Amino acid sequence: MRILVIGAYGLVGGYVTARLCGEGHEVVGLGRETRVARRRFPKVRWVDADLRDMNADRWAALLSSIDAVVNCAGALQDSPRDDLHAVHVRAVTELARACERHGVRRLVHISAVGVERGEGHFQRTKHEAEAALGATNLDWIILRPGLVLAPAAYGGSALLRGLAAFPFAIPAIRPDAIVQVVSVDDVALAVVRALTVPTARFTCDLVSAERTSLGDVLRAFRSWLGLPDARVIAAPPWVAAVAAVVADGLAWLGWRSPMRSAAMRQLAGGVTGDSNEANSRLGLSPRGLVETLSGWPSGVQERWFGHLYFLKPTMLATLAAFWAISGVVGFASHARAAELLTGAGIPAGLADAFVICGSILDLSLAFLVSIRATAPLALRAMILVTAGYLSAASVWVPQLWADPMGPLVKSLPAAVLALVSLAVMDER
Repeated sequence: MRILVIGAYGLVGGYVTARLCGEGHEVVGLGRETRVARRRFPKVRWVDADLRDMNADRWAALLSSIDAVVNCAGALQDSPRDDLHAVHVRAVTELARACERHGVRRLVHISAVGVERGEGHFQRTKHEAEAALGATNLDWIILRPGLVLAPAAYGGSALLRGLAAFPFAIPAIRPDAIVQVVSVDDVALAVVRALTVPTARFTCDLVSAERTSLGDVLRAFRSWLGLPDARVIAAPPWVAAVAAVVADGLAWLGWRSPMRSAAMRQLAGGVTGDSNEANSRLGLSPRGLVETLSGWPSGVQERWFGHLYFLKPTMLATLAAFWAISGVVGFASHARAAELLTGAGIPAGLADAFVICGSILDLSLAFLVSIRATAPLALRAMILVTAGYLSAASVWVPQLWADPMGPLVKSLPAAVLALVSLAVMDER
């Protein structure tokens, strides 16, 4: 079959795409930023598109000779990069209209368990999309996964690793929350079967029969990582509230944390579904927590990721503070800094300009590293600017290398920290 996969490089979409290619299907993958995906999946024909801009005519242009459509796209919460109503409702409605018009009958749509409760904008828009599909005459199938576990780390699966790898104890918000997991491999298999199952027009939960708590999941992940056992400590409700507010705020800077208020709301209501539906509809029995993790032996890279998960934002915040303080101190101690340069033979006017421009540059880098889209550029600039500062100081004021306060020596760890931060900037 020739299949259009929407959101084909995401956590679920990537495994669905790999499974379909492995089954011999021809895949057309659609995503917003496909540069890296083109290298990961060279056999896929990639299309760059933003779901917020899609209408029936634009969908129609992609449906030529397409046999079926799989929609794996989704967003957690509104932000400058994400519009839940546009992605979950309008894009799906327009897609269904285009499929009806061009004779594409089978449409498999990935939703989420519990959306019928309508608790929050995420669930409401997901449920609206399901209703829109239900009103069509397509052979639609809606799959509702539970808490998706995957070998790859992104979003919630990355957060689980980070929490599980916490030193001494595992902090958790709502560790008693009941969750039913599903392996991403089982989700991909469900999609393959949904494309060919003779019956259609049904909704199917994808969850294991095992009902576990979030604390159980975290302990299982810690064991999977090969780390010593640790207690799960329930975080006070106010910690959850503060974390959600901070995460929501950071989303407007482009950092899409899995700890945003939408995820907290989902977790508070539990992640549960009907484990019998997958077997009765698709002949599939989703694996449980331990069985799933046992099939993915972990290595040193998983432990590195778990230990670095919370260190990454700490490193970026440290760099932002370091460069911001450097800029403020430069302005506050302008006269003293200019004296060092004039003492090295630089004209007073030029020395003043160097100090002022340097302070502005420092503050600019602190601001740019705080924004997700410009953070990689800012980190590279920090490394280059540090090299420039040290080179210039070595020529004009080499005595600073012997200063007991070490103003030049201390710049070297900051540059190395920027280099390490740059190495872990990829999110998926």
